[in-house]
Amino acid sequence: MPIISQFYGIIIRIFFKDTGKHYGEHIHVEYNEYSAVYDINAISILEGEMPLKQDRMISAWMEIHKEELEALWKISQSDGEFFKIDPLK
Repeated sequence: MPIISQFYGIIIRIFFKDTGKHYGEHIHVEYNEYSAVYDINAISILEGEMPLKQDRMISAWMEIHKEELEALWKISQSDGEFFKIDPLK
């Protein structure tokens, strides 16, 4: 489960071949003691929780990088490859 981006203490990961539990395209996010799974298409939390400020930053980052996240999901689930995505600045 590689780290694909990291900013302001937020760590974003994507798991290889991770379609069993959440089904759709998603990422795993950690911030301090919080963790959540975000739907890439809906840009919303599927599972877990995140403080409001960090949730807004994550949602903004996902909106900016939506095409990259969709492409990353496809290659990571088929080839097990990944690439990094620029952090929120």
